[in-house]
Formats: sequence, structure tokens, C-alpha cells
Amino acid sequence: MAYFFLRLVPPRSRFPNDATAEEMAAMERHAEYWRHNAEAGSAIAVGPVFEGEGAWGMAVVSVEDREAAKALADADPIVRSSFGFHFEVLPMPSIILRPSAAGNE
Repeated sequence: MAYFFLRLVPPRSRFPNDATAEEMAAMERHAEYWRHNAEAGSAIAVGPVFEGEGAWGMAVVSVEDREAAKALADADPIVRSSFGFHFEVLPMPSIILRPSAAGNE
């Protein structure tokens, strides 16, 4: 398995502060998608990062390879929407997890 950091880049620097109702509905589908991936074990951590007057999203995933990480990113409903979101997929050569997060309780 390999680890990747996925950065979700929003379409505007003020997102989500200026989000439309349609964008927020798509964000709900996005959140559900990542909850499912967390339950399935491929997503380790997912959430928003607030910066300046907006936010961007992040996910740390454990998958077979870069293609699998890109496939997870590309299948996200918010990316598949026409709202202009995209992911940057960055490799993480190693990761340190607290034992309970790694399933070693």
C-alpha cells in the first residue's frame, strides 16, 4: 500500500463562504463519498482546511498506487460536477499514525 495526500482545490478562493445552494448540495454528496471511503478503509483522514477567506479540502488515503489515488479523486461527486473543483494528488513516502488510528488498539 502507498499513501497519498489529496488536496481539493475549490473553484474560487472564497469558497465555501460564497457557495450556492447547488454547490452545497454537491458538497453533501462529496462528504458522503468520503465517509464511505473512510468506512471502506482507503481514506485515513478527510476534512476542510480553512485558509484566508476560504477553504480547501484534504484527504490522506492508503491505496495501491498513484493511479488508485487518482481514481478515488476523479470519482468524487464534487469533481464530477460542473463546478470546477479538482484534486492535486501528492505522494507521501511515509506516514506516522497513532496506534489506534492504525487499527492497533
